[in-house]
Amino acid sequence: MPLGWREITQRAVRFGQQWSEAGSERAEKQTFWNEFFDVFGVRRRTVASFEEPVRGISGHYGYIDLFWRGILLVEHKSRGLDLGAARSQAFAYIQDLVRDGRTEEVPRYVIVSDFARIALHDLEPEESGPHPKVGDFSVQTLEFPLADLHRCIRAFAFIPGYKQHKFEDQDPINLRAVAIMGRLHDALAEGGYRGHALERFLVRMVFCLFAEDTGIFERDAFRLFLEQKTREDGSDLGSQLAHLFQVLNTPVHERQRNLDELLAPLQFVNGDLFAEDLGFAEFNRDMRNALLACTRFDWSRISPAIFGSLFLEVMEPRERRQLGGHYTSERDILKVIRGQFLDELRTEFQRAKGDKTTLRRFRDKLASLRFLDPACGCGNFLVVSYREMRLLEMEVLALLNGKGQQELPLPMVDVDAFFGIEILEWPVRIAEVAMWLMDHQMNLRFSETTGEPYARLPLRKSPRIVQSNALRIDWSDVLPAARCTYVLGNPPFVGKKEQNPQQKEDLAGLFGDVQGAGVLDYVCGWYRKAADYIRGTKVKVAFVSTNSITQGEQVGVLWKALLDRYGLRIHFAHRTFAWESEARGKAHVHVVIVGFAACNATRRTLYEYEDPRGEPHVFAASNINPYLADAPNVLLTKRSIQVGGGPRISYGSMANDRRKGDKGPGNLILTEEDRSRILGESRALGPHIRPFVGSEEFLNGTRRWCLWLVDAPSSLLRESPTVIQRIAAVRRARSESGRAETRELAKVPHLFGEIRQPRTRYLLIPKVSSETRYYLPIGFFPPSVIANGSALIIADATLFDFGVLSSAMHMAWMRYTCGRMKSDFQYSSRIVYNNFPWPSPASDKPRRAVEDAARRVLAARKAAPADTPAELYDPLCMARDLVKAHRELDRAVDRCYRPKSFGSEQERVRFLFALLQTLLSR
Repeated sequence: MPLGWREITQRAVRFGQQWSEAGSERAEKQTFWNEFFDVFGVRRRTVASFEEPVRGISGHYGYIDLFWRGILLVEHKSRGLDLGAARSQAFAYIQDLVRDGRTEEVPRYVIVSDFARIALHDLEPEESGPHPKVGDFSVQTLEFPLADLHRCIRAFAFIPGYKQHKFEDQDPINLRAVAIMGRLHDALAEGGYRGHALERFLVRMVFCLFAEDTGIFERDAFRLFLEQKTREDGSDLGSQLAHLFQVLNTPVHERQRNLDELLAPLQFVNGDLFAEDLGFAEFNRDMRNALLACTRFDWSRISPAIFGSLFLEVMEPRERRQLGGHYTSERDILKVIRGQFLDELRTEFQRAKGDKTTLRRFRDKLASLRFLDPACGCGNFLVVSYREMRLLEMEVLALLNGKGQQELPLPMVDVDAFFGIEILEWPVRIAEVAMWLMDHQMNLRFSETTGEPYARLPLRKSPRIVQSNALRIDWSDVLPAARCTYVLGNPPFVGKKEQNPQQKEDLAGLFGDVQGAGVLDYVCGWYRKAADYIRGTKVKVAFVSTNSITQGEQVGVLWKALLDRYGLRIHFAHRTFAWESEARGKAHVHVVIVGFAACNATRRTLYEYEDPRGEPHVFAASNINPYLADAPNVLLTKRSIQVGGGPRISYGSMANDRRKGDKGPGNLILTEEDRSRILGESRALGPHIRPFVGSEEFLNGTRRWCLWLVDAPSSLLRESPTVIQRIAAVRRARSESGRAETRELAKVPHLFGEIRQPRTRYLLIPKVSSETRYYLPIGFFPPSVIANGSALIIADATLFDFGVLSSAMHMAWMRYTCGRMKSDFQYSSRIVYNNFPWPSPASDKPRRAVEDAARRVLAARKAAPADTPAELYDPLCMARDLVKAHRELDRAVDRCYRPKSFGSEQERVRFLFALLQTLLSR
């Protein structure tokens, strides 16, 4: 199992520090490169050799410092010598390899170094140039100080064998088009033309703009119509456009003979796009100018997937939130379709290239595939999938259109292979139009590649997009499951708290027989419907979803039925990444992609993101469980007792001291100013004003206080008018509560509503913490410091407990099982902690080793030049001694589980799930 990037980065930090600080006595290049390969978990001697002989042009032999045939050549110089000379020597060796007939051994990468700096040269750069030439090679170069190795580590992905998948960002041309149409919408809306009519009108405008730039209309036909047939003040523009729409909706042979010369040549557009009477949009000069500005933009460069962005432009933020209308960018759509079908089809195409009979069967297969998006919105997934299918088909047709071919093979993939379900009416129309526009773009490209004109106008085939509630309709009424090949899409992102009554009813109708279903996000309904739809078939499904369905409490509720009742298996998955919208006001969501089927997979693939906004690395998995881990299918349920015999955990104390919805810290919670005021009224209250600590206070050093009046006599409380006033406010707030339990607490308004404060030293665990840290910051506190409800506490915790919870083992478990708040960890006692397989060392020796290592971590924390735990555990600035202490602790905790150390986080997670499976079977 390869190391994960997080662990590789940590190793790179240590390697860079050690060798940057090393003196000449350590400057032994073979040791240097052995340890360099160790950073990536690769044993150098298994892949590369030192002092590889190569014959030069003179017949004499030179010796390559380090050589990995076909992959890497390294030339190393003494500290301070010229790297340029090292590079020249390296490329001379490459020329020698070519001259000596060893072309298959020519490496793609060259590294030169002098112990202080490293330069990486890529002889086959994938990014567009220009790149400098070295001999016969175009070379992309990355040079940096050795101490910065960890910052550049992903450039060396070829060493551990990771394939770096790059997904293109949204084309800025598309974003400019959205802005232009947004301005036109605003101008029309301000003039009073709104709602359904405006939405339909915008769809027609985009079609006309696109049509005149792509050959559906004659070039500039729409612009000339606007300029020559409408008044400059815009007063007749609405009526003239209505006339234009009528013409486009009339077959050519049925049009009037004396039709205007600018309108007569326009193509008849079938499909009801222009059938509805929208009334007149009243334009003025500025609005006409806005529309004319749209015609000056080159719409031929626009992806029809832009229609989804146009939809977003005219939706109110509240509506978008309620409907879950997050529209996925092309970049993220490609992540879905590549994993679901495109990569597999392209592999099959490569195998079929050498035989035309096999190619024809492959072409027939492409034409037979059927796609369903049951939450299609404006059709972005269908549009991009259709484009990729047509592009692949064109490559096939290009090979079939060879010498001796009497008849040009024509495209067989068509829009009628694509189906969708959408709850709103006008996105259905947008999706249909977007598919037609993409079809036209692909027909133009086919014409360009073959030299023969090819078009599909008037429109004869249509995608089938049905307006309905996808959670209440039978999907087989749209596309029978027996005919379907792929189900894909981006179901609505609506959390349990944001669901309206109808959405709650939708889920209740699907999960009425599932205990605890009230916690489920709305997207879970699509998983249940898909499971019903594909039962007994080989249909493959892939959904973009909120990452909450693979973390925390939802997993056990949703996936138990999907695994046990329907036999679903996850075939591929993208772990949490930052989702991108096409619109100007981009939605901020962290998502996963889950690809599954009711049959086994020939291979399973996981995409892992060290940075949620970065690129993934990909690796093969033996099994993908619902937590998107390469591990057994074990589901975590809420537990009140620690499954492995670990210490008991609880929440901190809850004040319950204000009315629901009130702002501010509460009546029993104090700022520094509040504390000073009360002490000014009564110094005797000092022992009853305690430090108040939760996640924020612990991690970032924020100071807060609370009134802890458990043992305070009433006579003392009356010494402070401020305290009496605050207690009275607590009584009022509790008395007005709708909960009987809270009203009962009004009888003791001076006390916290829920008191769980230990009377001994305790260990504090923040409920929310950043996902970027290598370790979870936790800490010991005396009983005089009051832990609040934003933290979890373990009373009488030992150094062993601290060591286990501070280890990489526990951190790996957290990363895969914690719920998230955005991308931050949201630690829970009953799901994460109580299901964590607590170690049971076979003897006292490994336990004492953990305790000793834990002491060293605490000592390193105390000595580190940082003020807060957040600063101590900043992944870019962790003190060297603290990193070292944690690594020693990791090894000690590992040995409590097994003698052999773990090579990667994935290996740890697989082991922990397997251990939990064993614990649960006892």
